[in-house]
Amino acid sequence: MDGLTPAEVRAPGQWQIGTVTSIKPETPRVKSFRIALPMWMEHLPGQHYEVRLTAPDGYRAQRSYSIASSPLDGGGIELTIDRLEDGEVSPYFHDVVVEGDEVEVRGPFTSYFVWRGERPVLLVGGGSGVVPLMSMLRHREARGSNIPALLLFSARTWDDVIFRDELIAMHHRNDGFRLALALTRDEPRRTEDFGRRVDRAMVAELVTRLPAPPRHVFICGGNPFVEAASEGAIEAGIAAPMIRTERYGG
Repeated sequence: MDGLTPAEVRAPGQWQIGTVTSIKPETPRVKSFRIALPMWMEHLPGQHYEVRLTAPDGYRAQRSYSIASSPLDGGGIELTIDRLEDGEVSPYFHDVVVEGDEVEVRGPFTSYFVWRGERPVLLVGGGSGVVPLMSMLRHREARGSNIPALLLFSARTWDDVIFRDELIAMHHRNDGFRLALALTRDEPRRTEDFGRRVDRAMVAELVTRLPAPPRHVFICGGNPFVEAASEGAIEAGIAAPMIRTERYGG
């Protein structure tokens, strides 16, 4: 355990009851839930929590959700949840949970998919895969950092861009962070954006927007997206050991 932080050494911990203090719609099918925790501890940007629901008959459903908030955002966590029509947990959050409700959670869980402030950094997210990357960016901002960072975020349409207004505001601060959107079913609204799926040429172009080659690349999304983005990064000249991936779905 030498060299690990307390957050890394700590076991995932016991289940605890958190209280939902705010709910914010992000897109038509994505909401962010702020949850106050009695046993809160500082997490690492990129980690996740487990959520467990228990039905009256004792049946339990459990899912993992990445943390969207900065580790410096004390007292609780923000989980940003995409509503899956065939899901067991996400529809409950979207359709049933209201402010003041209690939910059962545990974490944070250690993962190699954590950002430790390496510079520069390239982040690539597809859909709700942007959530752990947002934790990294919020942590960067909370620390007042000017570490060069670029986020390539792929979404279907302009209205499907999670955290859109916040990300654009970050971009306009001109503190070393740049945002590029890849809209797969919509026309780009900004000169920095693209109207197609993520590919090698796109990744190669974005690497040149950083002041130096990225020290690490974090890619998160569904399996096909992660495969395509990883291949694009390698073909763009980024060494495989620098690429860290996290996949959603089967």
